[in-house]
Amino acid sequence: MPSDQQAGARTGRPPLTERRKTETRLEVARAAVRLFLAKGVSGTSAEEIAEAAGVSSRTLWRYCPTKESCVAPLLTGVIELIAQFLQSWRGDQSMAEVFDTIGLHDNVADRTTMVDLVRLTRTEPGLRAVWLEAHRHAEPAFAEALARRAGLPGPDLAVTLQAAMINTALRVAVEYYAFTTDHGGAETADYEAAMREALMIAARTFSS
Repeated sequence: MPSDQQAGARTGRPPLTERRKTETRLEVARAAVRLFLAKGVSGTSAEEIAEAAGVSSRTLWRYCPTKESCVAPLLTGVIELIAQFLQSWRGDQSMAEVFDTIGLHDNVADRTTMVDLVRLTRTEPGLRAVWLEAHRHAEPAFAEALARRAGLPGPDLAVTLQAAMINTALRVAVEYYAFTTDHGGAETADYEAAMREALMIAARTFSS
């Protein structure tokens, strides 16, 4: 019988160890946000985050250079999903059509946690820096995906500007949603409507 690792390689899934690492990082991120919400960043220690996530402090520091950076996996997942979406966006499709094929945070709990995290960026400078850094890394990823879609060897000026517009539109949409809705959670319809509208606005200047 094939091992889980062999099966994962055959179906294109990450190996078991990589999936475990990804899930561990997400558990650390979730625990960090819960503690930051309850106690603030300054009132939370890395040891408390590790204990809440069920990992050792050594493991936490291996994954996270700072306690604020523990939250990064909740932000990078959506960015990676959008980059894949941009790369698979065919010339005969509207952005709205492709948007319907992706699930932005299918995990409702993670979506709510991510929105709570973005709310914290208004008052926690360290988390704001992590949020902005995630988007700094997103822009070249979006540009590379758009360049591949256009059959270019690399991003040109037009593609780079398009990537910047998408990146900024998504950041502003999530912040707008987070800052203007109640703290009771993230409603799927409203959240996705904000993301969709942002992408539609950014795409109006694109040529197919």
